[in-house]
Amino acid sequence: MPAPVYLVNTGIITAIGGDTGACLQSLRESRSGIGKAQILKSHWQDEIPVGEIAESNAALAAMTGAPENWPRTALLSAIAAAEAWQPFSKTDAPFQTGFLSANTVGGMDRTEAFYPGFLNDPGSGAEADFIHHECGIVTRLVAGHLRLKGYTTTISTACSSSANSIMLAAQLIRAGMLDVAVAGGADALCRFTLNGFNTLGILDRQLCQPFDANRRGLNLGEGAGYVTLMSETAVKHFGATPICLLSGWGNANDAYHQTASSPDGTGNTLAMKAALDTAGLRPEDISYINLHGTGTDNNDGSEGKAVQGIFEDAVPAASSTKAFTGHTLGAAGGVEAVFSALAIREGLIFPNLRWEERIPELNFDPVTRLRKGISVKHVLSNSFGFGGACSSLILSAC
Repeated sequence: MPAPVYLVNTGIITAIGGDTGACLQSLRESRSGIGKAQILKSHWQDEIPVGEIAESNAALAAMTGAPENWPRTALLSAIAAAEAWQPFSKTDAPFQTGFLSANTVGGMDRTEAFYPGFLNDPGSGAEADFIHHECGIVTRLVAGHLRLKGYTTTISTACSSSANSIMLAAQLIRAGMLDVAVAGGADALCRFTLNGFNTLGILDRQLCQPFDANRRGLNLGEGAGYVTLMSETAVKHFGATPICLLSGWGNANDAYHQTASSPDGTGNTLAMKAALDTAGLRPEDISYINLHGTGTDNNDGSEGKAVQGIFEDAVPAASSTKAFTGHTLGAAGGVEAVFSALAIREGLIFPNLRWEERIPELNFDPVTRLRKGISVKHVLSNSFGFGGACSSLILSAC
């Protein structure tokens, strides 16, 4: 039997809550965090809704004790990673520890603030406003802040980024190269991202309706989600109580298009099948699918066909939680891994908000009301990104 990988704690901040408990309460109450941007100033502020975290950078910095001039992505990462790591942070055990973090935005928000003044006067501005631009520096800042001194790496594979960081962490633990890992990712809203997605024509001017026949596009969001993973030896040392197992994972790339999934869901299918194989499970073993479900015509159609192809006429309970948080891009896999762990721990299946009508070519409807008291044994969590980078995780009850 492969060595088990235990998920022992979570950390999260999104538009629906500043920690795991607050996010869980919003999920229980079907309370979405998508609305008009207040922090992000842009041309589209009154027109394009987003899943924005209400706190300013100054407030976020105060919450984590980090400098206010950090990129917003780093501030969000530090808050969520600290929640996941804090119960185990004071150990002096000789464990191999890792911090595997993902993002796609890096410090773009700071660069955006710096650039207009630089255009007018190349001698203006402060170095601190642009030196943290690239994605890897965000990981380095947070690792230093949390004193995570072991193996550190950054993954940036679009919307599958933090699912891939969790996957890599699990592989390293199973291979005996790490004992403990904090893994996940973060991304903040910025004008570059908002304008880019708007140019692609896939942003909804209303609140998004994932997996609905009349879906119009996605709502962008921001946030961070991390899990602490441990080997069996580390669990015993810390006396940790596992929430669940990270039992399966799969990654594939259909290389169909720079920003679109293959219409028949080739990469999606390969990733889900690989996750099932890694976990040693059959399709009928899955209790719940946390769909990638962005709300775009292409994504939901291709993912739906892939799900239908694997599960045929027995699709399990499924929903997209992006109608709560918006699409948090590089953070999405981490955020939704936390939600999937909560589904197992709390016996819940979360609703697909604002769903009205089945997509004609599909044979299943998403769950539209909170289901309580459910025995959730295995959750399949999908994260499918630009460039065909498709990843699936399976979380299982212990």
